[in-house]
Amino acid sequence: MTRIFKQLLADRGLDKSFLHPKYEDLFDPFLMLGMSKAVDRIEQAREKGEKIIIYGDYDADGVTASTVCQNALTYFGCTDVEIMLPNRFKDGYGLNEPAIKEIVERGAKLVVTVDCGSGSGEVIAKLREQGVDTIVTDHHEIPKVPEKAVAVVNPHRRGEKYGLNMAGVGVAFTLARALNMRKNGGKCDGQEKWLLDMVAVGTVCDSMVLREENRIMVYYGMLVLGKTRRKGVQELAKAAKCKLEQITTRAIGFQLGPRINAAGRMKSADLALDLMLSDSRAEAMRLAMELDELNKERREAQDKAVKEVDGSFGDEPVIIANGKWHEGIVGIVAGRLTEIYKRPAFALTQLEDGTFKGSGRSFGEFSLAEALQNCPEGLLLSGGGHAGACGVSFKKDKLASFKKQINDYYKSLNLKDQEKYLRAKSDVVLSDLSELTPELYEEICQLEPFGAGNEEPIFEYVGRVSGKRILKEKHLSLMVSDGENEFKMMSFYAPEEQMAVETGDEVKVQFTLSKNEWGGKVKIEGAIISLEVSDKI
Repeated sequence: MTRIFKQLLADRGLDKSFLHPKYEDLFDPFLMLGMSKAVDRIEQAREKGEKIIIYGDYDADGVTASTVCQNALTYFGCTDVEIMLPNRFKDGYGLNEPAIKEIVERGAKLVVTVDCGSGSGEVIAKLREQGVDTIVTDHHEIPKVPEKAVAVVNPHRRGEKYGLNMAGVGVAFTLARALNMRKNGGKCDGQEKWLLDMVAVGTVCDSMVLREENRIMVYYGMLVLGKTRRKGVQELAKAAKCKLEQITTRAIGFQLGPRINAAGRMKSADLALDLMLSDSRAEAMRLAMELDELNKERREAQDKAVKEVDGSFGDEPVIIANGKWHEGIVGIVAGRLTEIYKRPAFALTQLEDGTFKGSGRSFGEFSLAEALQNCPEGLLLSGGGHAGACGVSFKKDKLASFKKQINDYYKSLNLKDQEKYLRAKSDVVLSDLSELTPELYEEICQLEPFGAGNEEPIFEYVGRVSGKRILKEKHLSLMVSDGENEFKMMSFYAPEEQMAVETGDEVKVQFTLSKNEWGGKVKIEGAIISLEVSDKI
């Protein structure tokens, strides 16, 4: 074991059990509050032949959770199962009142929510009045347990001791394991493992902490993804130009996830759901290409919106930008503005009736939830979220008041050096480049899957640029030297300040390790995260 890898393990408090997690270490699913009641009611529905509706969400977590739940119920023997996903533009998030009529008209006697439902107590009560029972499986904060629900399965329930928070798809998989155990006399038969491909995708896309149960599920989920039976996932990977047998969490987060999310953002999440459930190669190929095109549209609309903003917000500490943008991209635009300008940001689009609706993104000590709670009564039509992200809407004549309110509140906090929260933290500071070897790279791969709570190790080095190339006018290739060793580093879609670095400059660079295989040779390279020349260090 290399010196650096030993240091990483010690610094992170990790041992061999983390490097080699065991599937058998997953908790008994019946330890989760509400699970026995949920399985009992589903078993009753199976015996009576009742129609069950799975009600999900329009993002990647909701789509994958709905898929897992449908697969699990079908395997359990439920023969009349349908899925309903809300439309982002007409319905908004969660189980809502307009859904009641459709659920009743479809003849359902049981609704199983996935990735939603914890805050839908009133809707659940009205469904109960119509003779429809509801089981909630969710992972969002639960202000008040819906009293009329048959069962509520949520890691956030008061008194829950099951483990750390998991994605909606993780909760759905826990239900799937419980159903499998009930069907097979108290022990899973192993068929539920084929659901782990969806669990890996949904968990990574929802940025869950990859420790404990989440790590186990994603670790094995990546293996299942490599040999998935789902034609839809296979075709989506082809469209995204990634190899499932070499899948990484980065590929899930930046290639598969955005295409799944593009359906709900730009059109309808049903497209992504149909893709996940498709048994037809031709249909899967068609749907995968449609999602790929929607993702291109999303990216073009996003880039166009960001360019339109381009400094128009002035010197205020919080960016509040507005335009006539696609409603499905405002959250991404707010995130990009925060990333580019290193300030909290709101991106607002103006609807046909003139109402402004949008999303906010923040970091550090500025809580968006608290900022909205501080707004005077009558300013907002709706608003809520958490510290780092929120949704908001208000009438068109309130725009100036909203901008002033949010920025005045920020200034009242007297916050200092908030940009420090955006700076990457180095795990290893190198004195030279000699230890960046293939052996070290292979050891670091044992820490995968990477993600929240288990970030890819970041290296830092101060050295001199001994060579520079610009590829396709947008990618930067540098050779960095310590006097004896040279090491190649790449920055894809490099910003202008990185492109300005010249041969001979002394730089401080933060990077992760990557492997480059070409012509039968394997070389370890660096993927640049940040780059500063010496006079700016």
